[in-house]
Amino acid sequence: MLILKRRKGENLRIGANVSITVLEVKGNQVKIGILAPKSLSVHREEIYVRIKQEGNLGSGNR
Repeated sequence: MLILKRRKGENLRIGANVSITVLEVKGNQVKIGILAPKSLSVHREEIYVRIKQEGNLGSGNR
């Protein structure tokens, strides 16, 4: 696992097409923005697990 420190307004890149921005840090919560191609599914972990259990992972919903 790669561990990075970022401050509000700073970005990180995953490959050439995915950009993640730290939008807000409040207590123990971090709000992030993800810019990715529409063809790439982006889900919170708990939603991903539910979709995988239901067998609907190929739907491409965000």
